[in-house]
Amino acid sequence: MPETTSEVTVKTVAALMVNGARGVCAEAEESLKNAIKEKGPDSSLVFPETAFYLPLANALLGLETRTLSDAKKILSAAKTFLANVPGDENRWDTFLKDALDSGVAAILAEEVICALRYLYGKEPQDGCSGFLTDTLLRSLGIQLVDGRISGIAVVLGRARDNKAAVDIVRDLQKRNILTLAGGSVGGVSIVDQLKDGGLHMGLESYVVPFGRDTVSVIYVLNFAIRAALTFGGIKAGNAKACVDYVRERVPAFVLLLGGADEVKAATGAGVLAAGVPIITDLDLPEIIVPGVCAHEECLVKEPDHSKIVQRAIEARGIKVKVTQIPIPVPCSAAFEGERVRKENTFVQFGGKYSPAFEYLKMRKMTEIEDGRVDVIGPEIDSIREGSDMPLGIVIEVAGRKMLQDYEPILERQVHKFINYAMGIFHMGQRDMNWLRISKDAGKAGFMIRHLGVLLAAKFHDEYGAIVDKVQVRLITDEKEVNKLLPEARKAYAARDERLAGMTDESVDTFYSCTLCQSFAPDHVCVVSPERLGLCGAYSWLDAKAAHEITPTGGNKPIKKGKIVDAVKGIWEGINTFVYNESHHRVSRMSIYSLIDAPMTSCGCFECIVAIAPEANGVIVVSREYAGETPAGMKFTTLANMVGGGNQTPGFLGVGRLYIVSKKFISAEGGLKRIVWMPKELKEALGDKLKKRCEEAGVADLLEKIADETVTTESVGLVQYLEKVKHPAFSMPPLM
Repeated sequence: MPETTSEVTVKTVAALMVNGARGVCAEAEESLKNAIKEKGPDSSLVFPETAFYLPLANALLGLETRTLSDAKKILSAAKTFLANVPGDENRWDTFLKDALDSGVAAILAEEVICALRYLYGKEPQDGCSGFLTDTLLRSLGIQLVDGRISGIAVVLGRARDNKAAVDIVRDLQKRNILTLAGGSVGGVSIVDQLKDGGLHMGLESYVVPFGRDTVSVIYVLNFAIRAALTFGGIKAGNAKACVDYVRERVPAFVLLLGGADEVKAATGAGVLAAGVPIITDLDLPEIIVPGVCAHEECLVKEPDHSKIVQRAIEARGIKVKVTQIPIPVPCSAAFEGERVRKENTFVQFGGKYSPAFEYLKMRKMTEIEDGRVDVIGPEIDSIREGSDMPLGIVIEVAGRKMLQDYEPILERQVHKFINYAMGIFHMGQRDMNWLRISKDAGKAGFMIRHLGVLLAAKFHDEYGAIVDKVQVRLITDEKEVNKLLPEARKAYAARDERLAGMTDESVDTFYSCTLCQSFAPDHVCVVSPERLGLCGAYSWLDAKAAHEITPTGGNKPIKKGKIVDAVKGIWEGINTFVYNESHHRVSRMSIYSLIDAPMTSCGCFECIVAIAPEANGVIVVSREYAGETPAGMKFTTLANMVGGGNQTPGFLGVGRLYIVSKKFISAEGGLKRIVWMPKELKEALGDKLKKRCEEAGVADLLEKIADETVTTESVGLVQYLEKVKHPAFSMPPLM
């Protein structure tokens, strides 16, 4: 407790928290009573697309809430946390504990209120996300792990005006911090301030509006608590472990702006109890309580909006790397998903409109000049608005540790790096790319040469361990573009041929990926030439390059060692490494088996492979598919079984492209075991899947694999498979 904080002032805040919690609990109780009366006690009470029921109640109380009647148990438990309003006899440490306990009651009650709103069709609110799904949680997981998202900011209330609101969020975007915006003060919401201020909102911009009232903050809290259940493998009902996980591993904070009332105070107490600090522009006492938030600062005051983001980062202890690049527009991962619409396009390159390509090649140190950027052909200031132009992007790199195998890995980063610039849109790769520069970027002074400045800076910044020099040519002369295209295409073909020849048997070293241990502490991913990481982001070459860049990072070489079982893919060296890196949780791992000691999963997997015993095969479910499956569980429920760093025989998290690998569950017979997968996944894998079916000697297999248009029930699946004579029925029993 700071010496400048008076006991009376803190006691006043605590009283607001307790009174607010009592009011919220009373509102929830009355709303639930009316709902039971109108709809009946057995009416379903659920949030969309989650396997965790009402997540806070599930995590903190261990309750599985399915009906209105079940919700009564939540409110009964919540009331046991309610404290009395602090009196004169209370010491500050006692009444703050009571206030935080009351905050727990408030957030449990608010979760019931929001679930009831879904029951009545009142959520999500207009222009807001509402409940943040399990699928969204998993898709953001890898971005938090690899640093694209450095933190999560909950901006609650309203700023002094629209410009201040936009400035605060822009400051967060520049630091790669995901903004979840909501709440209001005096009828004015930060959501509408951002909209009226012209800020583009959406997950692709790292700005997600969740609701316009205080109670909807519950969507953020139950989003955070699910990280403990999903990635941490913590069991429902272990409240302390869940809160500890959020406090230590979820880099979140709340910016409370513009005003506070009893409901905000009660919700704030729940936020603090969950281990998330609050930074506010209000004249409130600063509160420091050891053991509540990660860095002890619980409630922090910063009235200056230009400093509030930096103060929040310091209070939460978030490590942010901001590199200043000399281009005339902001540059951050927060702009990576931004789109430039046709009506706001100043100039575009490639796509179906003009020839274009991007090509990165290795050079000797003496052959290039570091930082040199040449534009060959017209610049943006010499063309008319709305033009279509050719563009060749040739990046030449040199480095003492640079290898030819790294060329395609670095080249793939062009897409990401260019999209970091606000107002610049990039899609595709190689000679199938498409780029747009917006009118706003053009007005800001963005030139074609700035693409080269950006690329050179980012390659040095992120790949400095292997890249010593970067030189960029940007070719807008169509004759020169067409002249260089054959060289680029020849290099693309050679790379594909070289990669296609790599097998697990051709190397003596695999690579680990433990980046997700920041969320799933005991999970170890083993990446081989024929099995990419389960998140889909890391191939064997990617992991090898990452190790060269950061030898002490999450990607380490693993000598396979003596073979134990060639069919299942078990090696002594892999077992020893996994045992040590999983903190002695996993002693044996099969690289090719679904049944016997399969690889663990964190929660970032693109797909789940699940055994279907009745069909003697497996189903594959992609993260994007939200419907029912023949396993009787949706993706979210299956994912709850698979994640958290646990070995789950019969269930496996995988990357999409592993499905078309020759090593896909090869111990159990591979591709011919697949009996069901979503139509979207079939189409996404396309020609690769058709080719693998032909290589496996079952050219018609794709037509025999059922999808949701055929059935989502196990009985219907078996009937269909028997009808089409699926090969799984003639294979040895899976179990």
